[in-house]
Amino acid sequence: MPRIVVDLGRQRLILEQDGARFEYPVSTARNGAGERSGSGCTPRGLHQVRARIGSHCPPGAVFVGRRPTGEIYTPELGARYPDRDWILTRILWLSGLEPGLNRLGSVDTMRRYIYIHGCPDELPMGVPLSHGCIRMRNRDLVELFDRTPVGTRVLIVE
Repeated sequence: MPRIVVDLGRQRLILEQDGARFEYPVSTARNGAGERSGSGCTPRGLHQVRARIGSHCPPGAVFVGRRPTGEIYTPELGARYPDRDWILTRILWLSGLEPGLNRLGSVDTMRRYIYIHGCPDELPMGVPLSHGCIRMRNRDLVELFDRTPVGTRVLIVE
């Protein structure tokens, strides 16, 4: 089974699988690390991929409420809706595994809708800018998604 580590300080996601290591730049929460609902922070600790969404969607597919809208992101579409938090291409929905830290109650990662997802390619990677999710380049996300089954462990560290 593959294993993912998200390093908030380095803004990197590392996938370890069958002795191989893949590393990708990411963008995590502008508000830093934290678990509380409504904080806009990226939750720490041990998680798992609870759901994989969008496997048959084209790169750039736009999601709202975890459902594809039928739109494909373009810079022009982005300019029309500048305040939208774009969730593109694929979604790996995370669920916390540590009760009291990132599972249940006001710290539940899954109820906070924390994902690993694609974003517009013009947004910078390596800079914390998200609302709590882990953003990736769309091409990197497709590669990660194809290697990541449900149940994959995801450790998020500072």
